This record gives sequence, C-alpha cells and structure tokens, in this order.
Amino acid sequence: MFSGQVWFVKLSQLIQNVSFIHLLVKKTEEFSVNEQIRQLFPATQKYVYLNSAAVSPMPKVSADAVYSQLRDVSENGTINMQDWLDTKKRCRILVSEMLKVKFENVAFLRNTSDGFSTIANGLDWAEGDNIVTFAKEFPANFYAWKMVRDKFGVELRTVPERDGRIDLDEFISLIDANTKLVSISAVQFNSGFRADLEKIGQACRKVDALFAVDIIQAFGVSEFDLPNQLVDIACGASHKWLFAPEGCGIIYLSDRARERVEPSLVGWISVETPWDFNDYEQDWKPNALAWESGTNGSSLFYGLEQSLKILHEFGAKKAQDYLEELTDYLCELLPAKDYKIISSRVKGEKSQIVCMMPKEGQHSSQVADYLQNKNVIISPRGERLRVAPHIFNNQADIEKLIEELP
Repeated sequence: MFSGQVWFVKLSQLIQNVSFIHLLVKKTEEFSVNEQIRQLFPATQKYVYLNSAAVSPMPKVSADAVYSQLRDVSENGTINMQDWLDTKKRCRILVSEMLKVKFENVAFLRNTSDGFSTIANGLDWAEGDNIVTFAKEFPANFYAWKMVRDKFGVELRTVPERDGRIDLDEFISLIDANTKLVSISAVQFNSGFRADLEKIGQACRKVDALFAVDIIQAFGVSEFDLPNQLVDIACGASHKWLFAPEGCGIIYLSDRARERVEPSLVGWISVETPWDFNDYEQDWKPNALAWESGTNGSSLFYGLEQSLKILHEFGAKKAQDYLEELTDYLCELLPAKDYKIISSRVKGEKSQIVCMMPKEGQHSSQVADYLQNKNVIISPRGERLRVAPHIFNNQADIEKLIEELP
C-alpha cells in the first residue's frame, strides 16, 4: 500500500502522463488530418500558398468534378440535365446548413457584387434615408451603396479604420431612425478584422434597419448562424475560402428582407412555375430563389459541391480554431523579422487573415514578387502584405514564409 504522500505523487505523475498522451494523440490526429487535407491540393506540392483571401487553389476532386460535367455535355448533350439541377440543389442545401438558414432563402448569382447590386436596386429608397458602412470596405460592398447615394440622394455614412480595427461602438453610433441599411464584411479583406455581427444586428433591429453582411472572407472557415446573428442579407462567392470554382455567387435573404427587397435581376426561372412557358403573368418566387434569373454554369456547381463537402465534414468551428492558432504562430514569429503586424489579434476580432507592414524602404509589391520567386504566395494590398492560410496549410508553411521574408 502507498502512503498518502507517495500515492499523491504517483497519481500526479499518472495524470501528467495521461495528459501528455492525450495531447500527443490530439496533435497526431491533427497532423494526420492536415496531411490528408494537403494531399487533396496539388498546389501544396509546388507552393507555400498563403493567399486564399484572394483565390484559393481547388482540391483535385473539385476540379475533376468540373471536368466530369463538361465531358457529360460533350458526350451526351442534355440527356443528364436533371443531374445538373440536382447537383445545384445539393449545393444550396449544403450552403444553407453551413449558414444555418432555410435552403429556399439561398440563391446563386455570379459573384458578391451581383448580390449587393441587386439589393441596392431592389430597395425603395427615399430622400432622408441613410446607409451605414465602413470606409475601407472591399469595393463589392461599397460601390452599390455609392450608386444609391448618387442616384437617390441617400446619405452614405462611414467610419474610418483605427489601428487595423473598426471601433464598433463608433460604427453603431452612426445608426439612427433614418438608417435603412447597414452593411459590413464579416472579416475585412485589408486587415483581417472580424466584426461582432450579433452586436451590430441588435443595433439594426432597434431602428428596424436591414443588416447586410459580406461573408466572402469568412464563409467556409468561420462559424455562422445568420438568424441568431440577426443578419438579413448575406452575399459571398465560391473562389476564396470555399476553395471552389469562380462564378458561384451566393446571396441569402431573410424573410424580413424578402418582404422589403424586390427582385431586380430576374429571368425565366425567377417565377413560380418556370417550365410553364405559356404563362407570362406568373408571380415571382416568394423567397430568394426569385433572384436566380436563368441558366448557371452547371459544371461550376459540380466543383462547388465537392469543396463544400470537404468543408462541411471538416467543420467551420474546427477550421476557425485551427487557422487562428496558425496565424497566432505567425504573429509570434514575425517580430523577429521586424515586420509590423496591422491586424487585431484580440480574441473575437482576430481571423485567419494577417496583414503586416514591410520594413522601411521596402514596397509590399516588391516583397510579394520576391516571395513568389521563392514559391511563397501572399498578396500585396496597398502598403500592406496580406497572409491568408487555409486548412491545407501547416506550421511548416508559416516557418518557410518567415525564413524567406526579406
């Protein structure tokens, strides 16, 4: 029998060993999963690719799926058209599950800009209305509101960036009883700042304003629950964090938004019974599906489906946590190279995007070009350098970037 003190020491050692083994198993599982993911992406064999905020490389299975539909059309014409339509439907269901919304409230357009543009054209604007947004939004989420300002005399209110952040209290202070719409990116392209959507959504509901969100820099690697985040409109696209083909734009409209926004981009499948070619007086579909105007690029949805399946199985929460850890690691190593981190790394504000300033005397484009010659791919964004790893990246990629930074 152990004495009390010896028993306690032995127990402590056992707990430490179990904890170490658990950690080792966890890290081994993570390594195994990451290596399995990497094998899906041929680009990882050639590059340290840290540019998914621009365009992500596609997994081979997605590219093969695109080719399969094109071959089908080449060999069979319209014989398998129902398969094309079913694939698009499955994509809609996957997107809706990842956003936690009703599938009929999700429609496919060409890109993010189409989504915001059709919202801008579909709302009933009046003099005295105002729109609230961020001064440095990506243009896809700015030009539509600028058009409304210039065409209808609506006030466009903006807040500036402050030290790589948006002061959300300052942002919300611009919302008042005349605010018709508030629009912001879930994650900012030029800083990586993550917005507290629910906080903004609550402010919008207090004055009955619509809340629109650009999700392109977050969807796929961030958790979303749009109804609980009080988001009325969301627009995004397939070629960044969804690592899918370009050309699959996504728009979500809540029931509340659908009551206020008229379809402004319509066509033969926007109506309730599109295959009834003799009834020209049909009503528009009562949901977001009214925004689908006509034939899409069917092959693109074959690729999108495969990419969505990978992300759906991996899990948004796991992806978000993994990429925050990976970018934390980057930020730990960067000071040794004397690059200034611009992005907020505060919990709740940090994301999978890290922006930094190069050393004095260096231009961001020159640094990005230099790295590309070393097969390390990042983006220059104005004076800044943007690093954007995805779930196929690992710590070795981050270390290689640090090693090659001039």
